[in-house]
Amino acid sequence: MRRALWPALCALLTLNATAATQPELWHVARIHGHRIFYAMHGSGPTLLLLHGGGDSGEHSFEQQIVMFSMHHHLIAPDQVGQGRTPDVPGPLSYTGMMQDTVELLQRLKLRNVDVMGFSDGGILALMLAVRHPELVRRLVISGVNIAPEGLTDEEREGLRAVLSPRPKTVDQKLTQLWLNAPTPDELNLALLATINKPVLVISGDRDAITLEHTLTIYHALPQAELCVLPGTDHGTFSGRPEWINPIVSEFLDRAEVALESEQ
Repeated sequence: MRRALWPALCALLTLNATAATQPELWHVARIHGHRIFYAMHGSGPTLLLLHGGGDSGEHSFEQQIVMFSMHHHLIAPDQVGQGRTPDVPGPLSYTGMMQDTVELLQRLKLRNVDVMGFSDGGILALMLAVRHPELVRRLVISGVNIAPEGLTDEEREGLRAVLSPRPKTVDQKLTQLWLNAPTPDELNLALLATINKPVLVISGDRDAITLEHTLTIYHALPQAELCVLPGTDHGTFSGRPEWINPIVSEFLDRAEVALESEQ
C-alpha cells in the first residue's frame, strides 16, 4: 500500500512546488524606453530579488522562491538582456540596471523594501542603498565585489581569454562589464560607509570573489553581519539552500530593535 501511495504523493508534492514557483502573473514595464519583465509571487512584506549576471530573477533564486513566497511578496525583475527582458543597443552598465530597478520600484509605489541580491544583483543592491536609501530596509548580498579586482585571479584570467574587442552578444557585454566594473564612481569603501542599513554579507569560502575582498566590504558597512559558508563556491543560493534559507529568513524577520541593539 505504501509503495502504491508514494509515487502519487511525490507527484503531488512536485506539482505543489511547481505551482508555487510559477509567477502569479508575468508583468512588463516600459522603463527608460525599453521593456523590463518581472515576476511576482506571494504576499506579505516586499522582498526584491536581484539576480546574478546572465541569469534571471526566478532562476537565481529557484531554491528560495517557494519558502519566501509563503511570507513575502516577491518581485523578481530580469535586467536588460537577461532572462525574459530583451537586450538593447550599447554596453551593459550597473548604473543603467540600478536606474531601471529604481524606476520599477517607483512605478510600483514601493519603499522601504528588503532586497536580496546575488552576484551582480548584490552590486545593484548596494548601489540602490547608496543612492536611494528610502527604497531599502535591509539587504542580503552574496558573491559581491565593488571593483573588478575583487574577482579571483583565475576568474579574471578566464574573462580576459574570452573578451571581445567589439561586444555584441549579451555574454560578450557581460564579460566586458565584469572586467571593468563596478567603477569607483559606482561603488567604493566611502560609499559603503554611508549605508546605514542592516546588511547580511554572504560568501562561499571558495567563491569567485576573494574572501579578503568580501571582508573589506563587510568591515566598510556600518551595520553588517557576515556569513561564510564552508566548502561552497559562488553558487551559494542554489548550492546551499538548506543553510541559506533559514539564515536569511531569521535576518529578515528579526525585530528592528534587536538589529539596532546588536550594533
